[in-house]
Amino acid sequence: MNLHEYQSKRIFAKYGIPIPQGEVATTPTEARDIAVRLGGKVVVKSQVLVGGRGKAGGIKVANNGDEAEALADKILGMNIKGLTVKKVLIDEAADIRKEIYLGAVLDRARRRVVLMASSEGGVEIEQVAAETPEKIITMAVHPFLGLRDFQARQLADGIGLPKDQINDFIKIARNLYQVYMDSDASLAEINPLVITGANKLIALDGKIVLDDSALFRHPELAEMRDPDEEDASEHEARRHGLSYIHLDGEIGCMVNGAGLAMATMDIVKFYGGDPANFLDVGGGAQADKVAAALRIILSDSRVKAVLINIFGGITRCDQVAIGVLEAINTLTVKVPFVVRLVGTNEEEGRRILAEANLITATSLADAAQKAVAAAQGASQSKNEGGAA
Repeated sequence: MNLHEYQSKRIFAKYGIPIPQGEVATTPTEARDIAVRLGGKVVVKSQVLVGGRGKAGGIKVANNGDEAEALADKILGMNIKGLTVKKVLIDEAADIRKEIYLGAVLDRARRRVVLMASSEGGVEIEQVAAETPEKIITMAVHPFLGLRDFQARQLADGIGLPKDQINDFIKIARNLYQVYMDSDASLAEINPLVITGANKLIALDGKIVLDDSALFRHPELAEMRDPDEEDASEHEARRHGLSYIHLDGEIGCMVNGAGLAMATMDIVKFYGGDPANFLDVGGGAQADKVAAALRIILSDSRVKAVLINIFGGITRCDQVAIGVLEAINTLTVKVPFVVRLVGTNEEEGRRILAEANLITATSLADAAQKAVAAAQGASQSKNEGGAA
């Protein structure tokens, strides 16, 4: 779950990380009123959960309230990488002398939270890593000891921070680490963290990505979710208790169990196909849940075939088969289905599907090959129909 910039910075402020004064506006008039209250120059910043807002024209500087109103009028409603801007953050403008990067992320290889700092702030850290990796300094944090002052000092020295800024940097680094830990985040970053003309460190922009699996511990953070910024299919899947991630392929996958789902996606790729999604219906999926999963898969117009791979342990194969048929009967289905059922009540499940004339398979390799062939056949028929 991604938080908006203004949400991330409000959390930073609670932990003592300095941020500019600012408020969120949903109309040009509100933007003007906020700018007048702040006085002086302000920055009008689109609030959408994508990068590259500045390049897209979603971040502008206004000299007064009237300019802020005019800029907000242009930015609100703007489409940035497929997302519509519905909010703008009006921040007081900063006198920027230097931009740096500071972030906390989980390094799975080291099994540690790692603090990263770079003298190249204000640009995507991935770009810095690709072009000048030597400018990124990392520090792994012991899970029981936390970030120590000497570690933060080494980060500051590594990026060439002036000595009179080091103590403030240490405080911000330790507080950012605490934000990361307390919110069960997978990423917490300040980009840029700037040195101002008044020789102060201020977090001009912020980003927090939360671990969805830990949100039950943070209802106050879960309430910050912006449904308008999410993929509609993923939002619908969560409503039904399904684990779903939208991808760019043409073979829809419905599987029970995350490991089996990953293996299914891998074997689809192995046989020349591309998965359209990751979808785990869980260990005890009943017919209604299966039907909901298939409705979500079929809502993707790029899906040319559906591969269902169910191992019936807790889940009963006959219940899966009933759910499949329920979905087919309630939807306009124009793509072929390939189903592999193994486990509890598999004979009954296969009988139900055979009576409905669906394609069945006994092995995962067989199912993947049939699904890829079915998707390719559907694409060819579509192309021939278009040519005709």
